[in-house]
Amino acid sequence: MRPLLIAALAALAFPVFAQTLEKSPAVTSPADPYLWLEDVHGEKALAWVEQQNARSLPVLKGDPRYAALHEEALKIVNATDRIPTPSLIGTTVYNFWQDATNVRGLWRRTTPASYATPSPAWETVLDLDQLAKAEGKNWIWHGANCPPPNYRRCLVSLSDGGEDADTVREFDLPTKAFVAGGFALPTSKQTADWLDDDTLIVSRDWGPGTMTASSYPFIVKTLRRGERLDQATEVFRGKPDDVGVSPVVLHDGDGRKVALIVRNVDFFHQETWWLSPKALVKLDLPAKVNLQGLLDGRLIFTTLEDWRGFKAGALLACRPEDCAGAAVILSPGPRESIEQVAVTAHRVVAAVYDNVRGSMRVFAPREGGWTESQLPVAANSSVGVNAAGEASDDVYYSVENFLSPTHLFSANADGGGPTDIKDLPPRFDASNDAVEQFEATSSDGTRIPYFVVHPKAMKLDGSNPTILYAYGGFQVSMLPEYSASIGKLWLERGGVWVLANIRGGGEFGPAWHEAGLKTKRQLIYDDFTAVAKDLIARRITSPRRLGIQGGSNGGLLMGVEFIQHPELWRAVDIQVPLLDMLRFEKIGAGASWVGEYGSVGVPAERAFWETTSPYQNLKAGVAYPEPFFVTATSDDRVTPVHARKMAAKMAAMGLPYLFFENTSGGHAASANLQERAERVALEFTYFVRKLMD
Repeated sequence: MRPLLIAALAALAFPVFAQTLEKSPAVTSPADPYLWLEDVHGEKALAWVEQQNARSLPVLKGDPRYAALHEEALKIVNATDRIPTPSLIGTTVYNFWQDATNVRGLWRRTTPASYATPSPAWETVLDLDQLAKAEGKNWIWHGANCPPPNYRRCLVSLSDGGEDADTVREFDLPTKAFVAGGFALPTSKQTADWLDDDTLIVSRDWGPGTMTASSYPFIVKTLRRGERLDQATEVFRGKPDDVGVSPVVLHDGDGRKVALIVRNVDFFHQETWWLSPKALVKLDLPAKVNLQGLLDGRLIFTTLEDWRGFKAGALLACRPEDCAGAAVILSPGPRESIEQVAVTAHRVVAAVYDNVRGSMRVFAPREGGWTESQLPVAANSSVGVNAAGEASDDVYYSVENFLSPTHLFSANADGGGPTDIKDLPPRFDASNDAVEQFEATSSDGTRIPYFVVHPKAMKLDGSNPTILYAYGGFQVSMLPEYSASIGKLWLERGGVWVLANIRGGGEFGPAWHEAGLKTKRQLIYDDFTAVAKDLIARRITSPRRLGIQGGSNGGLLMGVEFIQHPELWRAVDIQVPLLDMLRFEKIGAGASWVGEYGSVGVPAERAFWETTSPYQNLKAGVAYPEPFFVTATSDDRVTPVHARKMAAKMAAMGLPYLFFENTSGGHAASANLQERAERVALEFTYFVRKLMD
């Protein structure tokens, strides 16, 4: 599955669309009868969840096709010939690995030479299953921060059950053990980094009144070895109405480091402060910026707004003391976007997309500018940097597309030719499938590209079972990636998979995202509808055979499409969604997303959501398709509240629905590979029942 982590079609009206509902004012009431379901871990709410799972799971698991789908999903996630994703700590290759035996996972390491072989000699560094058993916790890996120059001590982050909140503990790599009496930060939403071997810089919950309305910290302190939390020294204080404040320490290949504090005043705008050796200095950087790394003492960053003559989306470099003198590394064209940037010891490596087709570019500093070269990639592919670091110019990068499994290459960004060191074995028979890219015309005339993955022998008669997926938010791009589960569980059964590059995403840079912010958001929903209608107009599918899927912000997209166009869909898979947009700011981390969705405290923005919010606009007596809600109790970001309340309201109206709430797993709705296989099998069973029967 892809991230969970975004007006009618102009001049086209066919009889099949005749039942399209006009948008009407929201049905409001002085009190929400389902507020009690917002008590996420309350006894009454959890009893309701148990009843809902007991009602829906037998329907899906009792389907005669579920067992085969589940077996196929398990085989995919537990396959031992998966590519072990590399990360670099110094020049050593590390990997976090899960399988049927290591359910919570192994953190392990090997040498680059061994990693390049078919069977690397792995050394276990930390066994999470053993640790969880010894400590009585459901530990979920959140990563490790092991800084130069010694790469000896790490800050290991672990979450109990998959929440965003985690614990941070000091770990010694040579002895492969947690440090007795070392740094240990109790559970919180927090960020910690190393200032030196004996000093951390930390933002976290320091006690009452130290977290924002978005549930993130806004106070940064330094903590020296041996100090208690109440002895830490405050170095920066944001405001309670910020989204949050966090520290980061950047290192380059020559031993320099820059300690920064990022104050997110909203989800997209920030202040960047430099904790210089002499003073705390506010840097002259764009308010909308992505910090990428440090090279030769220069900050590498992407501006997400027009700034000092540079176009939004440009990749830039500056010295912290003189960002007014920033220099351009790359300025993308109108249909290009920079999706990923990695900084090595002496190079900048970027994944750059042109009309959603990837390339891998390498930039080297020279007197008066930057030189550019390219690493080879297959045409019409998705590309990404898997591992790079400041210790060398070695880089691992991957190339894949809808029908071609992932190839992992090792290369030296300083000019060493790439070597294809690992290939994912095919997980499904793609020989009978093809990929095409089309464009639909949205309500304002904008061309919306989308990919269709389909059988070569597909008949254009409207009979093809089709799943349409999109996200449409937060400048997150949807790319042509290889999915074993989609291929095996859907394409091999003759299904069609469609990926829509609607506005709100980052496929064409910041402007593509900003076109659908706040009260302009209906354009995003119109884009999605336009793609659906284009699929139907091309007779690729029909409403009887068309299902849709999306998660998180994409779950909100699903909810809106479910309400606005029930006549277009036979199946709607709503994953970890936002749905109550008149209360989203009061639920989970919702207050942090005001920059994307607006605020109900602003009259015009409230008015928009009063007629658009799925929860408020659900109506009795409408022929909605039967949706499938998928969520998780331990999701402390969106929380399961939205899905719960929508399902409860549908139940009271006598409307059909299916509901599954995993009691662990966080925002991914699955805490480990086994739970992921169950979720995927449930979802495809739902689609097979709805679209293939």
